[in-house]
Amino acid sequence: MDSIISKLSEVESAAELIVQHAEEQKHILDEQMKEKTDKFDRELAADTEKKLSEIRAGMQGSMDFELERLREESAKTINAYKREYELEHERYAQEIIKRITEV
Repeated sequence: MDSIISKLSEVESAAELIVQHAEEQKHILDEQMKEKTDKFDRELAADTEKKLSEIRAGMQGSMDFELERLREESAKTINAYKREYELEHERYAQEIIKRITEV
């Protein structure tokens, strides 16, 4: 009977060691998973920021191009109005005077 109790005690001690070892391994695996997750998060954040920077740069280029196009278009329109004024300002003045005197 003592040998059975002794064997059971040995089995229980072995089982406790196995459980303790499993808990240690679980802790190690948890730490490794946390490190991998943190690394993934950092890499994802860096990649996302890089892509956003590229998109911003592309949009800035497009906006600069469109702004320059609008400036050129506005300058052409202003020059056209100036030329028209230089050619027609006397006629416009005559029309204004004519309308004022008609009343």
